[in-house]
Amino acid sequence: MISKFQVAYKNLLRKRTRSLLTSIGIALSAWVLVSLLGFNQGYESALNKDIDNMGFQMMIMAKGCPYEAATMMLKGGTGLRYMKESIIDNIVNEPEVDKITPMLMQAVFDPNKGESGGISAYLGVDPRSFSEMKPFLTFRQGGWFVNEDSYEAVMGYEAAELEQRETGDMILIPEKNIQLKVAGILSRTGTQDDGTIFVPLRTVQKIFGRSGELTTIGIKVKKDADSTLLEEKLYKLPDVQIVSLAEVKHTIMKLISTAKVMVLSIAIIAIMIAMVGVINTVLMSVLERLKEFGILKTIGAMPWDIFTLVWIETLILCTSGGILGIVLALLLSRVADIVIRQILPYAPSGGLVVINLKLILITLSIILCIGLLSGLYPAWKAGRVRPLEAIRSEG
Repeated sequence: MISKFQVAYKNLLRKRTRSLLTSIGIALSAWVLVSLLGFNQGYESALNKDIDNMGFQMMIMAKGCPYEAATMMLKGGTGLRYMKESIIDNIVNEPEVDKITPMLMQAVFDPNKGESGGISAYLGVDPRSFSEMKPFLTFRQGGWFVNEDSYEAVMGYEAAELEQRETGDMILIPEKNIQLKVAGILSRTGTQDDGTIFVPLRTVQKIFGRSGELTTIGIKVKKDADSTLLEEKLYKLPDVQIVSLAEVKHTIMKLISTAKVMVLSIAIIAIMIAMVGVINTVLMSVLERLKEFGILKTIGAMPWDIFTLVWIETLILCTSGGILGIVLALLLSRVADIVIRQILPYAPSGGLVVINLKLILITLSIILCIGLLSGLYPAWKAGRVRPLEAIRSEG
């Protein structure tokens, strides 16, 4: 068997350029395939991580109010709706509720942000309940404000970088001409928290004239509680909407499935092109060596021997191309991540293309199966060569 591999390898070296181009075609197909499978796995994993990092499974807000800070900022704060703070009393005593945290979002146009100005997002929070809900938040400098009505702020990593602020500095709220002292700066999280400025809830209510009002209430459900039952109860509350993060995830995954189908179509086309390339390369090799196969048969080679010899050539081509494609996918996974983020600007944080050993083995198996199927016809044609006819036709 070893000698057949050696012979097959030397046969491929006869036409180095053709064999190399075929391997590259297979490599590109493997690269697309493993990157696609890695994206399917990585995107869902990153989305789950982002949802877990929110610290709560449900949000309650006034009807018509967007639940993403990005949406609020794009609308310049005009999409904000408010609900009465007293609604907390109707939620906190539900048996399924573990913890809640009230929030008041305010978006203000800042003429000093960038060349043409921008929107600054201020989120009023209760530091105790908010930090309990998000214990994974860590500080690069300082810490949370202590008093619930102090004129202090905790800045997200990117907000602090943009405004070049350190703990102890003062920041000005545009339009209000009110200064806040920076109590802390958060470490990078990769979420929208990085661009947010956190202020005590009572302070935001006072500054913006929203006493007793909220935009959002985050809810953490007890571990073994029936979240569906809790949703049904909360839907009965007047003038509010319930956002289940499980539903948000499901909706996002449905939207992204369209992109997956398109990429999968591209991968299938690439694999089919590679398959045609393998058939062409091996078949051309067979046609060029008909006399050689005829001579082998005259000295005792069986059709199966010729068949396996050609099939091994196909195996070598597909294996080398598949391995090269996987190596390319591993080396360029970061580039693929950047490209995907350009196409999907609101993609979750973390790696979007995750390639592990399981995906590598699956991809290599698919490439080998397709390659071996591609080699069936050329190998069969080589195996059924008639010695005398082959020798005469080549003579």
